Amino acid sequence: MTNVFCVRAEFGTFAPQFVSGGYVAIGWMGRTDLGAITTRDELYPLYKTAHPDDTSNIVIGQQVGQIARFLLEMKAGDYVLTPAADTELLFYGRVAPDPSYFFAAGEDGCPYRHRRRVEWARETLKRSGLSVPFQNTIRSSLTVFAVSQRDEFLAAIGCKDAPTAIKPAAYDPYLAVLEQVLELDHKEFEILVSHLLTALGFEGSEVTGKSGDGGVDAIGELNIANLAKVKVFVQAKRYKLDSKVAASVVKQLRASIPSNGQGAFITTADFQAAAADVALQPGFPRIGLVNGRQLVDLLVEHWSDIPTEFQERLGLKRGLVRA
Repeated sequence: MTNVFCVRAEFGTFAPQFVSGGYVAIGWMGRTDLGAITTRDELYPLYKTAHPDDTSNIVIGQQVGQIARFLLEMKAGDYVLTPAADTELLFYGRVAPDPSYFFAAGEDGCPYRHRRRVEWARETLKRSGLSVPFQNTIRSSLTVFAVSQRDEFLAAIGCKDAPTAIKPAAYDPYLAVLEQVLELDHKEFEILVSHLLTALGFEGSEVTGKSGDGGVDAIGELNIANLAKVKVFVQAKRYKLDSKVAASVVKQLRASIPSNGQGAFITTADFQAAAADVALQPGFPRIGLVNGRQLVDLLVEHWSDIPTEFQERLGLKRGLVRA
């Protein structure tokens, strides 16, 4: 079975070299060719010699684990992802047939010398189009890690190896929850979104919108451990489940966002591809797009923080099944 891995490129800095050079790379033990390594245990003495300042067994174990994952666990035919510098785009490809490892001179602008050859796809994935659990996985602080949402990834790239992802299910729990959400009127839906913002950590979340105004429906400020503050201006709209929000609607929200703020568009439906391009257009406030399935993911994750009266109004209980 093919697996999916993510290999970071220093916050996307070296992603262009990865893609143009046809490889992924890591930088530990940069003076030692690891082509002859066959077991994880062989890496420990090499790592300790190359990184004498790392004395913690926890740190050493984590770093060696990532190196072993890169060298020994990633197999020919496995898929690999690397985020671009803007973090929204994900490059993906497949590990080339063995032997795919090579020890490079590092003369192409990327200093990481341990490399695996990768056959990169011409297309990219947009992170915002993936499920919330998938997006959370990609946020891992590790350099090399496995992506557990294999079937979702295979379905996203249109791969035939994703039978569970492409076969229609007799019961779609996302659809069942969204049908309940659509029972809310426009004001109830906006209030639900404000409660969700609070559950996500936004302070002072408030509903500001008016029916049909096409602008901001809620505002919240996220204080990240006193390190940074982000003010988000949200549009929350119920649409039929088979509809797609147009780029012009997202652009209309953008006009209501101050230059020092960011936006979010939360809907029960989905978005046209052009809407995602508008949401991330350089020179304008960024707009996060949350479609119906991602909204359900967020509700599942934060259901216990939603007020009881809204849980009862939706007719759902923990696990988001009908009460």
